[in-house]
Amino acid sequence: MKDEFTHLKDDGVHMVEVGDKSAVRRTAIAEGEILLDKKTVDLIRESRIKKGNVLATAQIAAIGAVKNTWNIIPLCHQVPVTGVDVRFLVDDDRIKVRVAVKCDGKTGVEMEALTGVSVALLTVWDMVKSVEKDQDGQYPHTRIRNIRVIRKEKDEI
Repeated sequence: MKDEFTHLKDDGVHMVEVGDKSAVRRTAIAEGEILLDKKTVDLIRESRIKKGNVLATAQIAAIGAVKNTWNIIPLCHQVPVTGVDVRFLVDDDRIKVRVAVKCDGKTGVEMEALTGVSVALLTVWDMVKSVEKDQDGQYPHTRIRNIRVIRKEKDEI
């Protein structure tokens, strides 16, 4: 029955069984952005953030997050990720990130793509927080927003 919960039953919580499904090639693409002070974006472009290369660090963090999504999201299946592509678009007052995840598996990779985007953006924030903070210790410009899945595909192998 469609109205029944898939993870919650009378006898407790269950992970959805996907063993009977056929493996297919799956792709999910997610994106999001972080708003920053223009001066911070300029420092990132000029590689002048004291913690190091912001975008390379965020790229590594996103890939690691994708590979570990099953450890972060309860009841999320461990999927055989075959590829992760992390791209940035640096604008005057924001950085947009797009994460594409591929796998040959029995369940989708949209949670992996969303987790990759989220961790990439959090990593950017962490690396620039010292220059984003105002004299009161607040972050008046910094906002993470618009995290969403923009495409999901599956094809027979």
